[in-house]
Amino acid sequence: MTQPFAARRIGLTGGIGSGKSTVAEMLAECGAVIVDADAISRQLTAAGGAAIPAIRQIFGAAFVTSAGALDRDAMRQQVFSDPAAKLRLEAIVHPLVAAETARQASAAESKGTRCIVFDVPLLVESGRWRAQLHQVLVVDCTEERQISRVMARNGWTREAVQKVIDAQASRTQRLAAADICIYNETQSLAELAGLARAAAARFGL
Repeated sequence: MTQPFAARRIGLTGGIGSGKSTVAEMLAECGAVIVDADAISRQLTAAGGAAIPAIRQIFGAAFVTSAGALDRDAMRQQVFSDPAAKLRLEAIVHPLVAAETARQASAAESKGTRCIVFDVPLLVESGRWRAQLHQVLVVDCTEERQISRVMARNGWTREAVQKVIDAQASRTQRLAAADICIYNETQSLAELAGLARAAAARFGL
């Protein structure tokens, strides 16, 4: 069912290491406005970010760096060891992300943009997103490819990457939610750009 929004709204998601952020950049080059939920979350938890006072209050000063930002390593370890901590963090950050996402989308629509791409890593996990979108684009690859890319990019251990993958929706769940899928296993950047342009054309760009 077509949603009553001024611009076409596309949800973009994919597991860690899938190439989702690269595809987002390519869609932006085609004329889409990108609303990046991860970037918004990072801003909210950076030094002076709107989420920091509540994080300090709920979790304690040990989870805030001397510069006043979220201590990501400490929080990552806490969340992996205590599932309830993840819920407490989400209760702080998610409403703030939702508000800023809505503000950016409204600003883009007011400028007459034809297509807004919401880059949301946990789109499938969140029950609220699908009703706000016309279509969902999933960037897909094998789990082994995810692991090798993130190990090379971030310097993480295999076990650390696997923990993140296990905490995200499964590949099967993401593909089940997809209206359009870009398979990014062994593609070159040029080939991936061609796939992104083809998707953009389907979005009216």
